[in-house]
Amino acid sequence: MRFPGRGPLLCGVTVLAGALCLLGQDSQFEKSFQQGAQASRGGHWEEAADDFAKAVALNPASAAAYFNLGLARLQQGRVDEALVALNRAVTQAPKLRGANLFLGIARYRKNDFAGAAEALKREVRLDPRNAQALMWLGVVQLGAGNADAASVVLDEAAKLAPGDVDILYHRGRAHMLVSKESYEQMFKADPQSWRVHQALAQSFVDADRLEDAAKECEIALNARPHEPGLHEELADIYWKENQLEKAESAFQDELKVDPESISSMYKLAVVSLQRSKPEVAVSLLTEVLHRAPQHADAHYQMGRAEAQLAQVDEAIKNFRDAVADSAPSSDGETVRQSYYQLAQLYRRAGRAEDSKAALESFMKLKQEADAAQVQKLEDKMKRAPEAQEATR
Repeated sequence: MRFPGRGPLLCGVTVLAGALCLLGQDSQFEKSFQQGAQASRGGHWEEAADDFAKAVALNPASAAAYFNLGLARLQQGRVDEALVALNRAVTQAPKLRGANLFLGIARYRKNDFAGAAEALKREVRLDPRNAQALMWLGVVQLGAGNADAASVVLDEAAKLAPGDVDILYHRGRAHMLVSKESYEQMFKADPQSWRVHQALAQSFVDADRLEDAAKECEIALNARPHEPGLHEELADIYWKENQLEKAESAFQDELKVDPESISSMYKLAVVSLQRSKPEVAVSLLTEVLHRAPQHADAHYQMGRAEAQLAQVDEAIKNFRDAVADSAPSSDGETVRQSYYQLAQLYRRAGRAEDSKAALESFMKLKQEADAAQVQKLEDKMKRAPEAQEATR
């Protein structure tokens, strides 16, 4: 059975603190409860379960004690006992935060998808901004085979916790399943449709089977030669294959079909630069920047083209515009390379201090990017055991 890791269960320790207000006044009960809470914080779940079992025996009316007993049993893998305790907690305190969440998880582990969804929906109603509850609801819906509903819920969870890797994983899985189901329905509806060949081309691109992708895209184009976007897709494939002449021709064909396509215009300009046609690139990029004046990548490529044409002052201006117009959320590559190009051009123009400053900016950004890449790799290695746990 697929179980998405143990991460979300850890939030039960946080709930313990909030549950203290529900304790009774009996000192022995409080002692058992506090000992159970301490054991839970240390991850000693067997000890915690024993303490909470004593607590519920001393005070059967304590929803908090039943809730934490259920959590401890769930962590032990004693799901049936967890269900009994969590059901008691929910019955006694229907609005106790977290109780329905873990009841839903326990039911999910027993393959009771309907019951799990019911409990998790109650948790979401009590706490609409609980990203973990939304994630588990999405996981349950995936388990029940409802990828459409799961994708909606997981999208909402991702908005609330955009950096949560577990949520992003399940969200991606849900959307992949939705896509797969959509393609399967499309194949059944009309196996000869040009859309089928377009979809196959895209799947071959994802699998890095570029030759097969190009063939499928060409079949689609033969059926729909005037379909906007198709020539650009084929051009992108040729570009990945480094077949620059074919890519150039396909981008030109796209612009005949859709003269307003800024993306094709921009890509054609870059390919023209790669084919040592800076004059063509300047003409195309002038139009791109007329339509999208703050297109940072277009400013960068314009700077490259002008540098090749020895138009140093104009190139400097465009590289500076590329730096100014780059979005903070971008990967920073355009800014880094713009500073590098500026360092070279300032040196050619005899502006030594400006060249030194630009080079220092480039080196600083490169070091930051390298450090971020190392951190990303380390984080990935740390998450590897969790990913293996999630696929069991």
